[in-house]
Amino acid sequence: MAFIVAVAAALSACVPPGGTYDPSVSTSGVEGADPGQATTTPTRDYHIGPEDLLSISVWKEPDLQREVRVRPDGGISFPLAGDVNVAGKTPEEVTGVITQRVQKYIPAAVVTVSVVEVAGYNVFVIGQVNAPGKFVLGRYVDVMQALTLAGGMTPFANTDNISVRRRVGSREIVYPFDYGAVQDGDNTQQNIVLQSGDVVVVP
Repeated sequence: MAFIVAVAAALSACVPPGGTYDPSVSTSGVEGADPGQATTTPTRDYHIGPEDLLSISVWKEPDLQREVRVRPDGGISFPLAGDVNVAGKTPEEVTGVITQRVQKYIPAAVVTVSVVEVAGYNVFVIGQVNAPGKFVLGRYVDVMQALTLAGGMTPFANTDNISVRRRVGSREIVYPFDYGAVQDGDNTQQNIVLQSGDVVVVP
């Protein structure tokens, strides 16, 4: 609760700039959890939600290639697979479900599922950055990209002790982030892909 209050207070002190990121231009729930649990490959890390746009294709089956919008109830429909509940699942998990169903009709089917567009993807950057606030995005961002969206860090930032705070139910996961080390090519596993609701704190 103290964390939520602190974030709310920090956000109320700034004007959220918002924005849209264009990529072309869970762990135990304890503080200090291994950041390697969150991968820089969003297709493995991201949990699909309502209104997300998915690209689903079956190799060498042109009639089984399409983009599908997740319904508000968290489901989608796909030929030969029928109705599939995808909300809360990763693309890899959805791939497994659809593959199992499609292979009843096409035994050697190779299914690919990816997220084309993310709906309701919000991240926060607070502390010693030039433009702190809430960012409403249409694509995935990692920590470095989020810091760039926030206008970079002020001269007073403690760049060695940045953290990403993530709420999972009633628990909080804290991922450390050492800006200098990541920038130099060390500890690059700390540059995790952010999930909706993550807060990047720059002390």
